[in-house]
Amino acid sequence: MKREDFVKVAEETLDSLPEEFRIRIQNVAILVEDFPANQRPAKLGQRRRLLLGIFHGVPATKRSVFNLPTGPDHIVLYQKNIEAVCSSEAEVRHQIRQTLIHELGHYFGMTEEQLRDV
Repeated sequence: MKREDFVKVAEETLDSLPEEFRIRIQNVAILVEDFPANQRPAKLGQRRRLLLGIFHGVPATKRSVFNLPTGPDHIVLYQKNIEAVCSSEAEVRHQIRQTLIHELGHYFGMTEEQLRDV
């Protein structure tokens, strides 16, 4: 998938969220990169879990008026990893949406266990 199409799906995902969530998302950048910087190439026949996205920042539940501004929080979606776990463009679109919503859950302060329950 072309990078601009990938980004467009992420933007559409944000636009499709209920307004009560959209208005609470503030100062968060959504970035798209090919791979995490520390990801090593897989060896032939090696199966492993790939990082599809990550939230960098302070969850909304941990913020305080006493925190100094450190710039925007950001969510990174790893395009090549998402594409690697999908077998069709429809699956890629679904995975972008699922990954972005998962990382927004972390932005709102949810743990991995809470996200699994949802």
